[in-house]
Amino acid sequence: MIFSFTIQGTAGAARAGVFVTPHGPVETPAFMPVGTLATVKALDPDDLVQMGASMILGNAYHLHLRPGDDVVREMGGLHRFMHWDRPILTDSGGFQVFSLAQLRTLNEDGVEFQSHIDGSRRFFTPELVMQIERNLGADVIMQFDHVIPGQSDEASARDASERSIRWLARCLAEVQRLENTQPLGEATPKEEMPGDNPLNRQALFPIVQGGIHAHLRREAAKAISEMHDWPGFGIGGLSVGEDKDAMYEMIEVVDEALPKTHPRYLMGVGFPEDLIEAIRRGIDLFDCVAPTRMGRNGAVFTRDGRLNIKRTEFRTDPRPLDAECDCAACLRFSRAYIRHLFVSDEILGLRLLSLHNVHFLLSLTGQARQAIKSGDFERWARDWLACYRTTSALAV
Repeated sequence: MIFSFTIQGTAGAARAGVFVTPHGPVETPAFMPVGTLATVKALDPDDLVQMGASMILGNAYHLHLRPGDDVVREMGGLHRFMHWDRPILTDSGGFQVFSLAQLRTLNEDGVEFQSHIDGSRRFFTPELVMQIERNLGADVIMQFDHVIPGQSDEASARDASERSIRWLARCLAEVQRLENTQPLGEATPKEEMPGDNPLNRQALFPIVQGGIHAHLRREAAKAISEMHDWPGFGIGGLSVGEDKDAMYEMIEVVDEALPKTHPRYLMGVGFPEDLIEAIRRGIDLFDCVAPTRMGRNGAVFTRDGRLNIKRTEFRTDPRPLDAECDCAACLRFSRAYIRHLFVSDEILGLRLLSLHNVHFLLSLTGQARQAIKSGDFERWARDWLACYRTTSALAV
């Protein structure tokens, strides 16, 4: 099989595994740096390789608007366009479209919205989004779903979840049609029909919605699991305004409801403590813009909590950002120097903190994987969280 998932070790619900894709294996648990516009902000693909990133994320909504998914396809697909030869996942843009609350209208066919770039009117349907993701050529593509705020009432959550399931069926039908009619980049030799070549396949992940309502999550997981033998599952609609305890509870509900044999991707979650708590509850893949966004604003992830590099006390601090970190920023530069870069508006400061924060999360999931395989995960997680949460983190 061109896509497969093998579990190599467990610790309670936590799993260490390998997700195989056409562009290589992804050892899980894994954090996927977010390259919304075909770039992880401030970082070169070589930086990501050196940090050990195995899979990154792009966004169908943003790339459709600029430069255009047709342009990306003409340039050989997203891998060639951004010079990244490892696995890529593309989000369908559902979150971005539905976050335009004042600029969009919804019906059963799809969503009409106004571009945040030029104000032009666009209409996304499940079929069109699959065509966009086909043009981009990622290994894993996400269904087009209906995203709602985290604390939405039961009626709204049910409406969005059931619509997402109906749209999922349309996404699946369109993906199957495209696989048999439209070659994926240069994966299919000209003498073969697209449907004859396994390298022409993309892995479509469904998304389990249901808000913070456990019975809706269970219903969605059951309906989705019975629809098709999916290569993996997305868990959406979390970390969008609900309490963290509610998020953790919903992850536990979905862990029990989904097949144990497939990878689970928790969408848009990437703070250090949330990664560990979610890994505890059976999550394999993560993505989040937090490490680069926070880095560009001076926020630093460290083993002892979060700090704000712009604070005055770091003006003459000779220590690295994190004494236990082996990223390029921590091995070479002091807190004092990086603070100087920030207060001087030097671009290098934004780059160094982005690099450090991404490396921190990649390293954290790698440590979790090793702890699971060694049978020491619970002790490691407990000690790590105790240190991270009890140290006085400086406000950002």
